[in-house]
Amino acid sequence: MYESAGHEVFRGHIFHIAGAPTVGEARQHLVSIPDGALVTDEDGSIVWVGSFAQLPTAFAQLPVTPTGFILPGFVDTHIHFPQTYTTDAYGGGQLLEWLDECVFPAESRLEDPGFARQVARDFTRRRASVGTTSALVFGSAFAPAQDALFEQTQAAGLRLVSGRGIQTVGTDSARALITSEQAAIELSMAEIDRWHAVDTGDARTALLQVAIVPRFSLSVTPTTLAGLGELYDSVRGRGVYFHSHLNENDRPGSGEIDAVRSVFGTKTYLDTYDGYFLPGSLRGGSSLLGPRSILAHAVHCQDSELARLADTGTSIAHCPTSQAFLGSGTMPWRRTTQFGVNVAIGTDVGGGDEWLVSRVLNDCYKVHLSEPGDAGVALDPAALLFTGTLAGARALDMEERFGNFDLGKDADFLLIDPGCWEPLALVLENAVRADDAALAAEQTLFALLLALREPAITGVYVRGRRVSVD
Repeated sequence: MYESAGHEVFRGHIFHIAGAPTVGEARQHLVSIPDGALVTDEDGSIVWVGSFAQLPTAFAQLPVTPTGFILPGFVDTHIHFPQTYTTDAYGGGQLLEWLDECVFPAESRLEDPGFARQVARDFTRRRASVGTTSALVFGSAFAPAQDALFEQTQAAGLRLVSGRGIQTVGTDSARALITSEQAAIELSMAEIDRWHAVDTGDARTALLQVAIVPRFSLSVTPTTLAGLGELYDSVRGRGVYFHSHLNENDRPGSGEIDAVRSVFGTKTYLDTYDGYFLPGSLRGGSSLLGPRSILAHAVHCQDSELARLADTGTSIAHCPTSQAFLGSGTMPWRRTTQFGVNVAIGTDVGGGDEWLVSRVLNDCYKVHLSEPGDAGVALDPAALLFTGTLAGARALDMEERFGNFDLGKDADFLLIDPGCWEPLALVLENAVRADDAALAAEQTLFALLLALREPAITGVYVRGRRVSVD
């Protein structure tokens, strides 16, 4: 259970990306306060941030919690709850083979309510332990499993956006996950009515929210997409989200993208989510894109798709770890961000086998440095921190509430003690640093993010309350 918020001072080296920059502007917005103070109030809001030596006298008598570093809570914009035990599963191939051999059978086990409760408990424990204060979670096909996930998350005091995984067509191995088209709509609507913003009654402040989540276009039909468009039209004003996969696997002839375009007869994969899912990309229903829509992967987008994502305010959940594991390729960083699309990080557990967002940022740095020719880019530490925190809050349309330490925002943050993970402590204490203070701060942040491991995360806070999962 989580503790109540208090009026408190947290002291340590503070890093965050202030304001509301783009990823290209993040470096100019990086705040580094080596001996900093973060002050929270009883409502769990941030009321002061600055040098501890300049702490206002009004806060001088408050209790002080010392630590090594203070970072905003990590935001994971793509992770699969029913794949909690499916990391590093050998499927003998790329995405579609892996789904058939590993994922569909594993997800079918959550039809057992007792097992689903176990998975929900372990999922919640794991994400809390790695400092993921907010997550966009691809849910189970089974309503009792989703109930267990929301219940565990609410008890822990973490943020959650999730929706049941919708499948109305599929292979034999997915049989247990498939519902009728009418049931898909009815079950999704029931989940929205039961759980969306249930904790506060207002999507602008809620910790618990719901998304409409078809697995991907190959898991539904044009009739399903038309029904989901009508459903989204009816609930979009309530702040409900849309989440799915896009352009992940481009194996010629037999991969995901060719299969989608063959089945639907569309010009692009994105058309199927944008209401143009009839042959020839003719309109068949309402668009599912918008500011609360997040599409995972987007590795192989056409220029027209990237432009449309940017125009609609739809974000990408970038999952470099799972893209490597499934042989999906590398999302082109420069090309994607130059279109103005917001790109946030996703672990994609279980295709990804890293729960800790900073480990995925580690992979993010490496894969984009290795892009061929002029496409290669050495992402600066501020861009990495932005992608794992503020970009995620922006993708969830919750940037006004969390993602950095701007005054008045909810106090979602991590306490990091390098002394609890000796390899990190040794790197931070003994590495060579530049004489220039700004560059030295970037070097410290880079080492902190890339060398961080779970034992060094000693405190996880959401709205100023310390998260503790039984």
